[in-house]
Amino acid sequence: MPSAKNSAKASANPANRRSASTTPMALWLGLSLLVILADQISKTLIVGRFQLGDSITVYSFFNLVRAHNAGAAFSFLAGASGWQRWFFVGLGALASAFIVWMLRTHPGQRLFCAAISLILGGALGNVIDRLLHGHVIDFLQFHASFLAPMFPGGYFPAFNIADSAITLGAIALIADELLRVRRGR
Repeated sequence: MPSAKNSAKASANPANRRSASTTPMALWLGLSLLVILADQISKTLIVGRFQLGDSITVYSFFNLVRAHNAGAAFSFLAGASGWQRWFFVGLGALASAFIVWMLRTHPGQRLFCAAISLILGGALGNVIDRLLHGHVIDFLQFHASFLAPMFPGGYFPAFNIADSAITLGAIALIADELLRVRRGR
């Protein structure tokens, strides 16, 4: 069994630190890049084949649509005079910088890093839309009668792959925290 003294020496060695943090960082940034690519490719396909407002029923509960969202989640601030575009770009840039810092400081926490990598990829995917188009392109739309009390006609607001990655990342962050608390008991 290694002693605490040997463990401290190993972690103080720059070569060990480099291998422990550089390789995972590339992995986590690669995951973010995959999210960005999937998001931007899917949006490019939608823009190329759909006019704004077009909708195609894929299943009885799912449509492909083309919607533009100048606001945030659930079109929050979509009706503002345009300042929200730059506000959300700046917020996305700040969040991205913070996430990269978190990835650098917690490289060994796999679920945590995967979660924030998904959030990073999703945030940057939507920031790219805001910079290129002035709005976010949404195209996934689910609907069901049980949603009607919360959403008009039972149609959940349209979203995209970036939004899905952010949501999945948030769920994984909650799971990571629950597991961490459970391990601490």
